[in-house]
Amino acid sequence: MQPTATVLVYSDDARTREQVRLAGGRRPAADLPPVEYLECATLPAVLRTLAEHRVDVCVLDGETAPAGGMGVCRQLKDEVFRCPPVLLLMGRPQDAWLATWSRADAAVTHPVDPVAFAAALAGLLRDRAGAHAAADA
Repeated sequence: MQPTATVLVYSDDARTREQVRLAGGRRPAADLPPVEYLECATLPAVLRTLAEHRVDVCVLDGETAPAGGMGVCRQLKDEVFRCPPVLLLMGRPQDAWLATWSRADAAVTHPVDPVAFAAALAGLLRDRAGAHAAADA
């Protein structure tokens, strides 16, 4: 059985979650394993999912209410042991400084550009796989 990568997608908007799944696809790059998406619409669901599943990358929507993805990212980086890398969806390119404040590992603008999103997701998945390989060595 081939291993899969797990991507948590947090947004209160079902259309945004769908855009993320479609942009990332089954496999965001040929050198990566297939991706399984876990969708969350609330912060409690995100925290529960991270506690119950191995997650390789979190994709957080910065426009989600009431707990926006930027604040959630910062909280996860502070509170989750070995927090997975975070890809943040921003409403505007001018919000890049907020992505830095939140400690996101990568950021792309919303609406989701499939090429930019898949490249950012693939980069984070590769980094995560490399970190796991180094820890196992």
